[in-house]
Amino acid sequence: MQLLRIDWNVLFTIINLLILYFGLRKFLIKPVTNVMEQRRQMIEGQMADAKKTTEQANELKSQYEDALKQAHDESAHIVEKARKTAQAEYESRVNAADQEAEKIIANAHKTIDLEREKTVQDLQTQIAGLAMMAAGKVLGKADAAEQNKLMYEQFLAKTGGCNDTDSK
Repeated sequence: MQLLRIDWNVLFTIINLLILYFGLRKFLIKPVTNVMEQRRQMIEGQMADAKKTTEQANELKSQYEDALKQAHDESAHIVEKARKTAQAEYESRVNAADQEAEKIIANAHKTIDLEREKTVQDLQTQIAGLAMMAAGKVLGKADAAEQNKLMYEQFLAKTGGCNDTDSK
């Protein structure tokens, strides 16, 4: 009977294979696995950093867009305020010019009225003088100055004016 015969070579080969397996596992597979795990973690960290950077960039972009919108709104407000100020200034100057024109026109009317009154008074004085001269020639009396004064006062009473430039 032949029992199982074990060949020592096979047994040494199996032992060598087991030693080789454990040696490779400890010195090759485990360090390579560790390196691969470190790379995986590094890549995940870089991906997380990239994601965080992208989020920060998007947040900054949002802030810049908000700031730009606020600046645009503020510039529109400033332009509107300047337009209103310019309109108010324009209206103020137009009103001032209108008031000045009204003053000039009123002064011109007053000047015209004064000139008219002066002309009427001058004419009344001249007419009174002529009337007295004519009356003096008609009457031909020696007391002409007193009668001239009396006639002048009667003339003024009839015409409605009282200009005593000759008396006093």
